[in-house]
Amino acid sequence: MFAKIYRPAKTAMQSGRAGSQAWRLEFAPEMAKRPDPLMGWTSSTDMRSQIKLNFETKDDAIAYAKRQGIPYQVLEPQKAKRYVKSYAENFSADRKQPWSH
Repeated sequence: MFAKIYRPAKTAMQSGRAGSQAWRLEFAPEMAKRPDPLMGWTSSTDMRSQIKLNFETKDDAIAYAKRQGIPYQVLEPQKAKRYVKSYAENFSADRKQPWSH
């Protein structure tokens, strides 16, 4: 039973940052998933892989893991690269690629 503590990334489907501010404690799978012989669906008997606990801070998640005696690994979030440019740059005279229309 090994857990990883991380901050989930922002979803690519929307521009909002909901759900990416909390820290998550998630258990690593102990067994590989296998297809069900009858239906072919992927299944597992590992119930802990379904548990995902959210915490407000990294310290809260670490304290919980220590209190429960769970070995853990902390994965620090990576900073997103932001490119600052304005809409007016689309029409600049020194544009590298010409407009196609």
